[in-house]
Amino acid sequence: MPVNKTSKLTFYFPDFESELRIPFINEGVSAGFPSPAADFMEMSIDLNKQLSENPLATFYIKVKGNSMIDAGIDDKDVLVVDRSLEPQNNKIAICFIDGEFTVKRMKVEKDCLYLMPENSDYPPIKVTEENELIIWGIVTYVIKKL
Repeated sequence: MPVNKTSKLTFYFPDFESELRIPFINEGVSAGFPSPAADFMEMSIDLNKQLSENPLATFYIKVKGNSMIDAGIDDKDVLVVDRSLEPQNNKIAICFIDGEFTVKRMKVEKDCLYLMPENSDYPPIKVTEENELIIWGIVTYVIKKL
């Protein structure tokens, strides 16, 4: 269910009441040589719970644009974001800067913060005292359609 629509981004909260269990093969699938099917034991998984280490601080957001394609984040991907994690150098964050939401990699230099795109078509954003910046959360997973 959508929570807030601002700057063309839609926020969603995980539904921890859903109990939607999806079949899950815990052993993984071989990306090299095939593995016998008998080695796989089927279980079930609830992605709302699996992707949320801190459920009360987790939300989903759909990406609009391509400024982060070199980080594997494409237009229409869904990001899992944890608001309880501390912003750190080199982490990918959901930022609210000057009234606009954006997803960028944080680059911390001495007395300076840059919001770095992962696409050479976009310039870095240097955060100064004149900017209003709120780090909404740190991206922990990317969900994409192939």
